[in-house]
Amino acid sequence: MGGEPAYTFKLFGLMFDWTNVISVSVVCIIIFLVIFGLSRKVQMKPKGGQNILEWMIDFTNGIVRGQMPASKARQYNFFAFVLFIFIIVSNELGLILQVGWNGHELVRSPTADPIITLTLSLTVMTVAHFAGVAERGAKGYFKAFVSPMAILLPINLFEEVGNFLTLGLRLFGNIFAGELLLKLLAELAFSHGALTVIVALPLEIIWQGFSIFIGAIQAYVFVTLSSLYISRKITEE
Repeated sequence: MGGEPAYTFKLFGLMFDWTNVISVSVVCIIIFLVIFGLSRKVQMKPKGGQNILEWMIDFTNGIVRGQMPASKARQYNFFAFVLFIFIIVSNELGLILQVGWNGHELVRSPTADPIITLTLSLTVMTVAHFAGVAERGAKGYFKAFVSPMAILLPINLFEEVGNFLTLGLRLFGNIFAGELLLKLLAELAFSHGALTVIVALPLEIIWQGFSIFIGAIQAYVFVTLSSLYISRKITEE
């Protein structure tokens, strides 16, 4: 259903998208149920669901450790874990559940909307800048933007804007394109007779499996780059 219009509403003069509100709520409910289910019986000797949860935590911790000094990594482990699990569930939601009504989308992958992905990107950049100021002091942090020459300030500011845009739009582009192609293959399979079903349906199954892989890779890439950006702000160059 990628590309279809969405229901909107206004609150305090601001326009909100019902599709994003509902889709993000669905993602949060899924994450809560999964984490709650995996952590119900926590033991010193992990087994079952606890093993899966600990593997996920170790995986995201490893991403952070690979991008910043070990002495700093522990502060950002939880942030990376929350970011990763939210993005991967958001990426995969539209592959298993797309709901529309009256020509409008109600549920899809939240990350198929640039507003969501750029919000995530803005969150990462805000954390990175805040961490840089907290670690190096305001004077030392902002001095880096004009070092070794003041003329580099516009270039450094342009780089920050570029990092913000590319981090969010890369994620959006991959997920949106995957959902759009799935929709086109579904329309081809079921709207042109039995012959097209034979051709298009296997292609859709293959692409859906590939999209699951892409969704996981994009979550990994987003968290890796986020950790890298934070590391660059808290580490003296």
